[in-house]
Amino acid sequence: MSETKKKLTPTAVLRGESPLVLSATLEPLVGDRFQPAGFPEIGHVIYKAPRKNGGTENICIVDSAASMANHLETVCQRGAHDLDLVDELDGMPYIRCVTNTTEGEEPTKDREVVVTSLTEGHRIASSYFIEGTVLHGDAKATRQSKDGNEEPLTLERDLINKFGIVLPGSSKAHPPPDKWWSVFKTIFEIDPNSLVHGVLFPQWQIKIPRALTAHLEAFGAGRVDRSGVKFDRLGKTTSGQPIFAVDDATAESIRATFVLDVSLIRSFGRKKGGLTLGLSDEQQEFLVALALWKVQKLIESPFRFRSGCHLRCTTLKSYEQDVAIDVKMRDALSAAGFGQQRMTDVFWPREELYREGQIEAAKGPGEDEDSEETDG
Repeated sequence: MSETKKKLTPTAVLRGESPLVLSATLEPLVGDRFQPAGFPEIGHVIYKAPRKNGGTENICIVDSAASMANHLETVCQRGAHDLDLVDELDGMPYIRCVTNTTEGEEPTKDREVVVTSLTEGHRIASSYFIEGTVLHGDAKATRQSKDGNEEPLTLERDLINKFGIVLPGSSKAHPPPDKWWSVFKTIFEIDPNSLVHGVLFPQWQIKIPRALTAHLEAFGAGRVDRSGVKFDRLGKTTSGQPIFAVDDATAESIRATFVLDVSLIRSFGRKKGGLTLGLSDEQQEFLVALALWKVQKLIESPFRFRSGCHLRCTTLKSYEQDVAIDVKMRDALSAAGFGQQRMTDVFWPREELYREGQIEAAKGPGEDEDSEETDG
C-alpha cells in the first residue's frame, strides 16, 4: 500500500468529479469462510461473469444495494435495539413513530418509540409516518378542515403543505418543476438521510434516487455446503431433530463498492441571482459528509454484515489510488443550519398501531425499498 493517501473531504468531493467511486477490499475476520445474503431454500447467488480473456469468473453477491443501504443506516444508531443517534450525529433531523405505553387516543408523556426513518425501508415515505399524526410537544398538531373544524395534522398533509405541490384548481398533489426546490429543502430539514439513500412517494410522483449506492461482492467465489441440526431435548415439538442446510462461501477476494452521485446532490440546489433555490452549498456539503461518514464507519472496524459474515477492511481506494476519508460531522451539522425542531414525532394510538392485521393486496417492492435479506 502506498504511504501517501489522498484525503477525501466533503468540500473537495462536492466540487470534484462525479461519481465518486470507492472500493474497499475486505477479508473474513476469522478463517476463510463467510455467509453471503440469501433466502431460505434458495441460498446465495453465484454467477459467472465474462472476462476479457474469454474466460469467466465466479462472482458471489454478498450484499445487494438494498442490504448495503440498511447496513449504512445501522451505523447511525447506538445499537440494534437502541434507536437513538450516535453522538457524532446528535442533532441531525429524523422521524420517529411513537405510541403510548397504555391505550388511549391522545398522546401521553409516557411514550415509546416504535420505528424511525433510519430503520424503515421506505424512510420518510413509510406509512408508519405518512399516515400518523404529527406531534407538537406533547399534543397533536391540528389543521383546519374544509368545514372549518380542527382535525389532526397527518405527516402526509404536512408534507403536501410544505412541498406546495397541490395543483391549482385540483385536489391532486404533484410537483411542478419550480416546486422541486421546496421538496428537496423540506426533506432535508425533516430527514436528510432520505436524500442520501433515496425516497419514493408514488402517490405524488416524487422519486429521488439513491445518491449513495453500495454493493458487496466476492470474486473467485466457491460455494461451501454444510449442514446443521436442531435438537429437541424436551420432546415438545413434532419436528424431532431436523437437519438443515447451511450455505457458506469462500473467495479469492471480497470487495465493497460505494458510488456517490455527487451531480445528483449538486442538483438539489443552486444560486439564482441573490436567491438560493433548494439546498445551499453548506447543506449539499452536509449530504456528502453524511455519505462519506457512513462509509467510513462501516469499514473503519470489523463489521458484522450478518451472523456468519464478520469482515474487516484492508484497503480503501478510489480509481486505484489509496484514499482516506476526512470528515468532521459536528462541523458539518453546525454549518447545515438545521432549525430548532431537530426531530419529528409522529403519533399512533397503541390500539390502532397494534391492531390485528388484515389481509390486503401486497404491494410489489420498488427499487427504492430496502428489504431485508436473511442469513441464508
